[in-house]
Amino acid sequence: MIDKPQITTRRPSPAPSSASRSPSSDMPKVVPPAINELMSAVKVAGHRPRERLVRLRAFDDATKMDFDVGVPVTDPVKPTGRIQAGQLPAARVARTIHHGPYEDCRRLAEFDAWIAKNGHNPAGHASGTFYSPAPRRVPISNEVAHADEPAASSG
Repeated sequence: MIDKPQITTRRPSPAPSSASRSPSSDMPKVVPPAINELMSAVKVAGHRPRERLVRLRAFDDATKMDFDVGVPVTDPVKPTGRIQAGQLPAARVARTIHHGPYEDCRRLAEFDAWIAKNGHNPAGHASGTFYSPAPRRVPISNEVAHADEPAASSG
């Protein structure tokens, strides 16, 4: 289930991330180690996540996906290993809240339809933020995620 989408402004935030490219079917094998590596690097740097969440952006080219797992922090984190310093940019976004397991995210097609119906155009890559009871956990069926789609007015 998704909540009624809304247009909002996302604030910028330092957000170190770990990126990898693999078949989408490997997501359950790729994402948990990336989250663990990311959270370890943040902790070693003496930082804490700004929020109890993990951000996942996935870009699909039909055969493989680019997974970018990141977490907003209060201060920039220096690159180490696969962890890159990053920034979650300020943006005008369409946002919705998805309730339920990750496998039901295909319902986000309703979100895309809402964006088009309400006179907005995608203006970048979508990102999802999974709210997890503990930052080291991958979302499970009773967790919540929000989806942000950078949006520009079409008129």
